[in-house]
Amino acid sequence: MHLDTRLAHRLPDPAAAHRIGWTVVALILLWPMLVWSEFDPARLFDAQNAKVMGDFVRMFFPPVVSPEFLGLVAKATLETLAMATAGIALAMVIAVPLALSLAHSLSIARIGPGPGRMGGEALRAAVRWVLMILRGIPELVWALLFVRALGLGPGAGVLALAITYGGMLGKVYAEILESNDTRPVRALLESGSGRLAGFFYGLLPVAAQELTSYTVYRWECAVRASVIMGFVGAGGLGQLMDQSMRMLNGGEVATILVTFLILVMFADALSNSLRKVLA
Repeated sequence: MHLDTRLAHRLPDPAAAHRIGWTVVALILLWPMLVWSEFDPARLFDAQNAKVMGDFVRMFFPPVVSPEFLGLVAKATLETLAMATAGIALAMVIAVPLALSLAHSLSIARIGPGPGRMGGEALRAAVRWVLMILRGIPELVWALLFVRALGLGPGAGVLALAITYGGMLGKVYAEILESNDTRPVRALLESGSGRLAGFFYGLLPVAAQELTSYTVYRWECAVRASVIMGFVGAGGLGQLMDQSMRMLNGGEVATILVTFLILVMFADALSNSLRKVLA
């Protein structure tokens, strides 16, 4: 037994040449990408650039902790959380019916020969295109459009998140519904149950944990996206940070960054707690 182990360690890895070859190919393809993106880490160590960066970092200290500014930060934090939560809620309203229409596991026509199969496939193709369009345009672009239409404030961010995340959630919801055990829903459909009954009693019990886990993950992403959309006028911490940066007030920016870090840690802790409860 020990002899076989020693011989196995001495034998060359049969897949080593294959892995080395693909690594070389990846590096050859990566090099022009780095050149075209003007990626030059040496600039970070240039003396003049290092001095500029040092002066910029010193602007952030000390953070501003005045009661007036902390009140503004607290209000902006609540706006950010409200924007992310309302956006995800509206995204689910968009995603759930589209996912149910797209999922093959809920197709009654696929059980056996009968009318309506071609119509169902055409509907699923149309829904697939709708989801691709929704998630294909970044939420930041939607936020820019809605800020023009609705004015400054978190309302534009809510609609931007609802549209983009509705496309993301719909696509993944449909994949989750199809990847889980479909035998219960198939038995229900074959016995004459409708699509909604098949979903609630056949698919949802086995897919609820995965659906919830992905929804919570997307809510985490929405919190981060809400801050970024604030830079285009969609309210929240991002808009407050943009104002502080325009005024070159590094102390206020530092306070906002710490608040954002705490907010992300809170979202991550909440996500982990929900996953443990659902496990």
